[in-house]
Amino acid sequence: MKELPNPTFALSPVALPRGSLHPGGQGSGLGQPAKNERGGIEVSWARHQDEVRQAQRLRYAVFAGEMGARLDSAVPGHDVDLFDDYCEHLLVRDELTREVVGTYRVLTPAQARRIGSTYSDTEFDLTRLRALRSRMVELGRSCVHPEHRHGGVILALWGALAEFMVRNQLDTMIGCASIPMLHNGVVSGDAAASIWQQLKQTHLAPIEYHVLPRLPLPIERLDGTLDIEPPALIKGYLRLGARVLGAPAWDPDFNSADLPMLMRIADLPPRYRKHFLGAA
Repeated sequence: MKELPNPTFALSPVALPRGSLHPGGQGSGLGQPAKNERGGIEVSWARHQDEVRQAQRLRYAVFAGEMGARLDSAVPGHDVDLFDDYCEHLLVRDELTREVVGTYRVLTPAQARRIGSTYSDTEFDLTRLRALRSRMVELGRSCVHPEHRHGGVILALWGALAEFMVRNQLDTMIGCASIPMLHNGVVSGDAAASIWQQLKQTHLAPIEYHVLPRLPLPIERLDGTLDIEPPALIKGYLRLGARVLGAPAWDPDFNSADLPMLMRIADLPPRYRKHFLGAA
């Protein structure tokens, strides 16, 4: 079993193993999985290469199997890219089967400097975010097994992420939130165009944080008038205080339109701050 190398980014002011969220304490100390209060699932950070492979298999099943993504991977049946080796991988497991049923990957500022960019940089010009980068992490490759798509798994992921952010004195999260191009059985960007037209009226970030897509979705050639709700994950981000940073990019490999989004710990609504951080 291959142990992952220690990240160059210090996880906290005290020496903790990779991905630890607490210096100690029941159910969370020093790399042990943190139990979700609802029971049935547990959360941990990957410590070995085989655990990362489990996350990559889940990603492949969701992105290629469900969404029809074209994945260029050196490992058959796995979604692997050049950013994976630089990321922390957050896992949610079914307690009974030990199967990984949910995952996120997290790219810290130090690791982003090592690789030279974030994944989001490949889809958007992030020049206006340069002042945020020293305390900004990128969230990516979020997915949940189809049999576990209930509130418990995503809340467990978000709780661990929020704790990670506060513990490591980070305050900003960015990422690309995907909207599938398949709508009502038809491959079309109309749904993404319509969601963008809605959200730019209600959840657009201040202009100083706007970014530009490198391969824009051709909004002007699409029907942006559909009455359609955003995907559940995007609605969840918005409830957490997230803002959209600009128009969507088109990702032909993943068969999706990607919205650039930003969340800040300071913008968490009070009820979520209390739920995730125990703060009033």
